[in-house]
Amino acid sequence: MRTVLPAISLDHLSALTDDVGVIQHAKRGLPNRDTGYCTDDVSRAFIVAVSAAPIARLRETALRLGRTYLAFLHHAQMPDGRFHNFMGYDRTWLDDVGTEDANGRAIWSIGYGMRHAPAEDWRHICAEMLELALPRILEFAHVRARAYAAIGLAHAYEALARKHAGIEAVLRAIGDDLRRRRTEFSETGWDWFEPQLTYDNARLSEAALRIGSVLEDRELVQIGLETLDFYESVVVEGGVFVPIGNDGWYTRAGERARFGQQPLEAAAMVDACLEAYELTQRLQYLRLAELAHGWFYGLNSAGAVLARGGGCCDGLEEGGVNANMGAESTLAYLASVLAVAQPSRNVLRIAR
Repeated sequence: MRTVLPAISLDHLSALTDDVGVIQHAKRGLPNRDTGYCTDDVSRAFIVAVSAAPIARLRETALRLGRTYLAFLHHAQMPDGRFHNFMGYDRTWLDDVGTEDANGRAIWSIGYGMRHAPAEDWRHICAEMLELALPRILEFAHVRARAYAAIGLAHAYEALARKHAGIEAVLRAIGDDLRRRRTEFSETGWDWFEPQLTYDNARLSEAALRIGSVLEDRELVQIGLETLDFYESVVVEGGVFVPIGNDGWYTRAGERARFGQQPLEAAAMVDACLEAYELTQRLQYLRLAELAHGWFYGLNSAGAVLARGGGCCDGLEEGGVNANMGAESTLAYLASVLAVAQPSRNVLRIAR
């Protein structure tokens, strides 16, 4: 539409990946094996691999990577349906059970796999894993973990032609919780699900949009749109996406942190805006998705390019760019570029 961006590359992701999974962190562009693996990142990586598989020149690599990631996730799931998160480089699990966020992201990834995985056996395995995990989801106390799970469940529900009473019930419960939270915490000048903005913020609006869409709940869709509009009013400054920094976050009536800007914030904004566009056909959301994606390419408060050779720097700090290119950052970038590169979306012209 406006800018021709570099071809999508899985080279750095391949460098971070071995026969077990994706290494969590990197020293600049070099995998840091001391940091081992985590389900959080492998879940993100599986979604990226599945999303890349339809692109002909990436398909062979995407299938190889996706198979590795799905095998990791299958191994990470315990008999009670929950997932481990941290694994050492020696292939030893380092936790009794993973965090709620890790469990939520795992459910997101297998729900996505149920709908979009390129192989029937992958879709079947994802469905088995989701059935095992489903009874544990409403035990999550944290709103983001529930939102991650709900995004995956919405994909799974679509894959099953919206015919699964158990998934529907969990989606309704999470949707009602988002509705309640919005009522509890919103006030004049603050239209949000919590009294603060922290990390992966746009995922909350995206979850409301996706649940509202598959359950045909117009009120919940409207909540998703209105909270996304509020979030835009906070993080877009003079035509630049300036996500909340992790160096202090942003509490209602306080001052927002401007440093520690993370790539996952841009990726979340892209996904939420593209979902908003799908539901409304309002061009403002396409423009906002383009703006958020531009953060990776220098349209940010530092004017710095973070996307480099298929990888992504770890963020914008007060002292400048964090030049390490770990898994979370790289996967956020790749998820974003694959989302905007969909042929049906006239957002950016990207060499596929």
